[in-house]
Amino acid sequence: MAGSVAKLHRVIVDKDRCSNCGFCRFVSTCYSPGECVGCLACYWACPHSARVVVEDRAPASFVKIVVDGNDLVVPSGVTVARALEISGFTFSKPGAKGISTPCGVGGCWSCAVLIDGSLERACVTPVKSGMIVSTKVEDLEPLRVVHGPEPHLVGGKATPWWEVDYSRYVEAAIWVAGCNLRCPQCQNYGVTYDNTTSPITPSRAARLIARCHREYLTRGVAISGGEPTINRRWLVEFFSELSKLVKPKVRKHLDSNGTILTPDYVDELVEAGCNNIGIEPKCARVSSYMKITGISDPDLASQYLETAWRAAEYVWEHYSDRMYLGIGLVYNADLVSLEEVAEAGERIASIDRRIQVTVLDYFPAFKRRSIKRPTVREMLMVKKMLEDVGLETVVVQTSRGHIGPGNRNLSLAKQP
Repeated sequence: MAGSVAKLHRVIVDKDRCSNCGFCRFVSTCYSPGECVGCLACYWACPHSARVVVEDRAPASFVKIVVDGNDLVVPSGVTVARALEISGFTFSKPGAKGISTPCGVGGCWSCAVLIDGSLERACVTPVKSGMIVSTKVEDLEPLRVVHGPEPHLVGGKATPWWEVDYSRYVEAAIWVAGCNLRCPQCQNYGVTYDNTTSPITPSRAARLIARCHREYLTRGVAISGGEPTINRRWLVEFFSELSKLVKPKVRKHLDSNGTILTPDYVDELVEAGCNNIGIEPKCARVSSYMKITGISDPDLASQYLETAWRAAEYVWEHYSDRMYLGIGLVYNADLVSLEEVAEAGERIASIDRRIQVTVLDYFPAFKRRSIKRPTVREMLMVKKMLEDVGLETVVVQTSRGHIGPGNRNLSLAKQP
C-alpha cells in the first residue's frame, strides 16, 4: 500500500486539527467504530490531517477464524486483510490479477473476499471470532465504488482537444474510488476516498454509462478516478461490457496515473476495447514525484514514475494506429519547476512530437491548501516552454478554461 505505516498501529483524533467537516462521517467512514483496527483509512482520508498514528501498546489477544476451510488463530483488533497476511496469505501486487490491497481505504474493492457468505473488503473490515473467510472469489462478479455517470464538457488528458468547445458534451464519464497514490493536493478527493457509496459491478457501470452516452449524444465514454487501474479485473470487464453496448468508433477513454500499466495490462485493455488513454506521469524527477504523490519510499516512487513513462512509450509504439494517447503533466511552482516541465516535455518529444500533452494547473485542495493556483500567465509560460522543445499539441488547464494549440481558447473553439 502506498506510503505504508505499521499496520498494527492505531489512529487517534487530533482535536486541535479536527474541523468537524463530516468527511469521516459521510464519505470515508470507519468500519470498526469504538475499536480502531489500524486500517488507516481515516488517516489517509482526513482532509485536515486530524488523524494521528500511534503505537499500539495493548497486550495482544486472539480469536479463532476459518480461512478457506482452515481453522486459524489470529490477533484480535486487526483487519481481515492483516489477519490473512498473518496467516500466510499473500496479496497480489497492485494491478496484478488476484486479490490485492492497493488503496487501503475501501474504495476500490480489490481486496474483496467472502466474509460469512458476503463479498466484503478485507482492508477495512475488522476480524471477529468465528468469522468464516474464503479467498475463492474468481467466479463472483467484482465490485467497485462508482460516481456518475455524468456528461462532461471538457473530458480528460486524452480527450482529443479539437472536440472540446464548452458548448457540447464530449464524454459520458464515471469516476471510481480508490487510488494507490496519496497526493496531498488530490483534485478529486471526494471520489478517491469514498468508501461509503454502495459498489456496483462492471456490467452495471457499463450499462449506466452507455445510456448516458446515448442520451447526451457524446463522442466518447470515459472512466477516471481515483485510479481506475488498481482493480484490474473490474476495469477489464468494464471495457469488455462497454464495447458490446456502444459503436466501435466511439472513444472508450481511460484516464490513469500509469503507475501499474505494464505492457501486458495495456494489451489486455486494448483487447477489451479501450481505444483512448490518458497517462499522467506528472513530472520528470523522482524527488518531485514524491512531493506531488505523497509516496515516501523513493524506490516505489521511482518504480511508479518510470512505469508510467514506459506505459506511454509502449502505447505509442504498439498502438498509435488504434488508440489515441494523451500524456498528462502538472504544474505548480511549489511542486515542479519550469525547468523540469521542459525536461518532461523533451522526454515526450523523444517519443513523438505529435502526442497530445495536457498540463494541469494544480490548485489548493485536500491536505495541501496553502499552495496558490498558477495564474493564466504562468500556464501560458508552461505552454510556450513545451512548444519550444518541439511539442506540437499542448493544452494547458487554467482558471479561465483550457487553452490549446496556437493559444486557442477551447471555451471559444469550434471543431476544425
